[in-house]
Amino acid sequence: MLEYHAAYYQAPEDDGWYVVSVLDFPGVNTQGRTLREARLMVKDALQTMVQSYLEQGQRLPKPDTKAKDSTAKRIEKVRIEVLVHRPVPT
Repeated sequence: MLEYHAAYYQAPEDDGWYVVSVLDFPGVNTQGRTLREARLMVKDALQTMVQSYLEQGQRLPKPDTKAKDSTAKRIEKVRIEVLVHRPVPT
């Protein structure tokens, strides 16, 4: 199981929406109307990006336990399980 760090931002000009970026996995960004929705969306976005990396044979970025952003409203851990299936030789 891998544990990445999601930063949640909320600005008045975003009409209450949460914008989320995974600090230690570049390119994983999403948003949600509520915090609950944003949490679901970031987990889905992260899982999709992990699957894409694996399908392309790319290495996953290592989670950074020190990932921080002082401008974020909150930072939460996002856990994902990575299962790598290899063909069984015949």
